[in-house]
Amino acid sequence: MKQFNSCALALAASVGLAATAWAGEISDNVVRVGVLNDISGIFQDTNGMGSVEAARMAAEDFNGGGKGIKVEIVYADHQNKADVGSAITRKWLDVDKVDAVVDVPNSAVGLTVNELLRNSRMTFLASSTASSDLTGKACSPNTIQWVNDAWATGNTTAAAMMGRGGKDWYFITVNYALGQGIEAEATNYIEKHGGKVLGSAKHPLGTTDFASFLLQAQGSKAKVIGLANAGGDTINAVKQASEFGIQQGGQSLVAFLLFINDVHGMGLKAAQGLQLLEAFYWDMDDDTRAFANRFAARPGMNGKMPSGNQAGVYASTLAYLNAVAATGSDDAKDVVPQMKTVKGKDKLFGDVTIRADGRVVHPMYLFEVKKPDESKYPYDYYRLVSTIPAEQAFRPIADGGCALVK
Repeated sequence: MKQFNSCALALAASVGLAATAWAGEISDNVVRVGVLNDISGIFQDTNGMGSVEAARMAAEDFNGGGKGIKVEIVYADHQNKADVGSAITRKWLDVDKVDAVVDVPNSAVGLTVNELLRNSRMTFLASSTASSDLTGKACSPNTIQWVNDAWATGNTTAAAMMGRGGKDWYFITVNYALGQGIEAEATNYIEKHGGKVLGSAKHPLGTTDFASFLLQAQGSKAKVIGLANAGGDTINAVKQASEFGIQQGGQSLVAFLLFINDVHGMGLKAAQGLQLLEAFYWDMDDDTRAFANRFAARPGMNGKMPSGNQAGVYASTLAYLNAVAATGSDDAKDVVPQMKTVKGKDKLFGDVTIRADGRVVHPMYLFEVKKPDESKYPYDYYRLVSTIPAEQAFRPIADGGCALVK
């Protein structure tokens, strides 16, 4: 355990929401939600402490659920290592009486947590785990998946780019479950719809020098260069692609998994013209702006706008707590079926439905990053290209192979 005691098991101050806990079937008379993510690595801006603040906001807005339910938010850094994430989750389950795990960027960690919690009392709110296996062959009665997944990211982005003439592709892919899943889904769509994949370059997580990969992509003459990676990897790739003048040479650059924090980090000069798919944008409407402005004012946020992943932590945590209040239980066998009855308007994600396979279905949006002179105020970065309706944005439930689907 010594390997991660210093940072992985840092615990946030509890969010005590009522003096009197509800005398129901709530274990230990407290509902504990554990935010498990990357606090110190390449996902620290899109997740990190911002996700912790989003969970705290959800707990505060829940406000005891009208029944005096006490909520605590704890957090830990999985360091993008499946064994570290597993050890933290097991301790939360066996020792610390944590009732739900939320966030979990990094598909390898998320898939490990998914298996560990299967048929346990804990709920897995996989709001940042992108592997579509979570609602497919690895689906679990304990898991709800919010925001993006590899099927939606790969298929919907590929469809949008091909609709704009992008028939020939080259991939630059992070060599772990996230990137492999996105590339596989996008390739399947491209080849089924008359396009070609001219090549693919794999890179390790946390790569700083993309020169050789970009030169290979440039040399392929592919119309579209797809970045099947995330976080700091995508930022570095886009910045270096700008230096090589790739988009000026007639090739389009598309990021499969990019967030507002990433665009902010690389700057509009480097990111302009980039195509990306998002489930949430802070400047969509009055509700998203209200949430974002509250988030930006939170301790340590320093005016930063929330990513889609951080919005997903808020939405999934609040939905979970509402299900606890409705059932009087924090056991996954009670809470998850209650969550799957949800259907209606979510303030951050629009019209949502939670399916039998655990997939939260909501609209998705194709954006283009604005040019510097088009941005009128801080974080005014996106131009909406098209809206993908919820029923088209995610894999059909019958195609996933989830054993929970009857």
